[in-house]
Amino acid sequence: MMRRTVCVWALVSTLISASLTGPPSAAPAETPPTSPPPVPLEDYPLYDLVVDEKFLTPETKLVLLERPTLTRLHPEQLGPLRLETFQEYDIFDGRLPIDLVRDFLFKNQTPSQCEGHFGFGVRYRFVSGNEPEQQETSLAPLPVSLAMPQLVQEGPLDEPPAVLDRLSFSRVAYSVGREHAFIYVEYNRPDGSGAGFAVWLRSSGSRWGIFDSELVWAVRTQ
Repeated sequence: MMRRTVCVWALVSTLISASLTGPPSAAPAETPPTSPPPVPLEDYPLYDLVVDEKFLTPETKLVLLERPTLTRLHPEQLGPLRLETFQEYDIFDGRLPIDLVRDFLFKNQTPSQCEGHFGFGVRYRFVSGNEPEQQETSLAPLPVSLAMPQLVQEGPLDEPPAVLDRLSFSRVAYSVGREHAFIYVEYNRPDGSGAGFAVWLRSSGSRWGIFDSELVWAVRTQ
């Protein structure tokens, strides 16, 4: 009888202990990597303006775009963007408004992500490395100047290509009063040639226009 009582108490004690402790806690789930923030919608009309006026030709059929935005002003840039970076590469000879430069430095310390909001009038495709990221995006055609765009003339190409492979953009910087904007654009080709361009825009009322542009660097392959 005594042995049976001891066994019963042992069983009750085990059940109580199990109910208090509960099942073993699961291992904490891994935190998924965070995606870069998207580029604001207000930036895309300025991207379109630069692409349409400075890169597209009547022969252009497709534009390949890098999805992450740039965080540099030169491929050989060391370290993050700083005020001295503008001085090092003589960006517009120091003529940019200082508040515009500071906005560029603030927005371009880390990459953002371009999305399918471009409207420059020809098909485009996002690419990552050497692989296409998604199918082409078709857009209604817009008028393209018959003249060879200035930046393509200054760049590493002698003939207008049917496929622009590929363009990368910085985030758009704005002055405090939104009178000025600044964009850095790179055009890199698979053969290793390429060029980088600084584009200064100014607004007149609600319309933006390109005020000045300059070649920051260029590489031509033999």
